[in-house]
Amino acid sequence: MKKSGKGLVLINIGFGNVVSSSRVVAVVAPGSSPIKRLREDAGERAKLIDATQGRKTRAIIITDSDHVILSALQVETITQRFSSE
Repeated sequence: MKKSGKGLVLINIGFGNVVSSSRVVAVVAPGSSPIKRLREDAGERAKLIDATQGRKTRAIIITDSDHVILSALQVETITQRFSSE
């Protein structure tokens, strides 16, 4: 967790990548079919951000701007980082 001077809270989602905690709607596991479709649709709409650095996707973060962010960290790890904010 990193707090900027203006009160913006940034959450580390792995490999030096951060996301604004106020913009996150959900953090979900990538296994189910609806989530796989959501990921594909985001890619087609140019709203997919891959922050896995080539590793396996273990969590998908959905933002209020309809961006879908892929992370190599576990859902539980990211959730703990939000909780410690």
